[in-house]
Amino acid sequence: LNPIEQAFAKIKHWMRQAQKRTVEDTWRHIGHLVETIEAAECMNYFANAGYASVKT
Repeated sequence: LNPIEQAFAKIKHWMRQAQKRTVEDTWRHIGHLVETIEAAECMNYFANAGYASVKT
């Protein structure tokens, strides 16, 4: 998986658990979820995908 697919998989999992029923609630929840992904987690996604330029 590439880094964006890894992040989307996590967001999709959280969205299924939340079971929002309106478009407005869904977008609000997505905005909240995106804010919870931290920089260190993103670095791990890139490292896991094999990007050599990622430095820790």
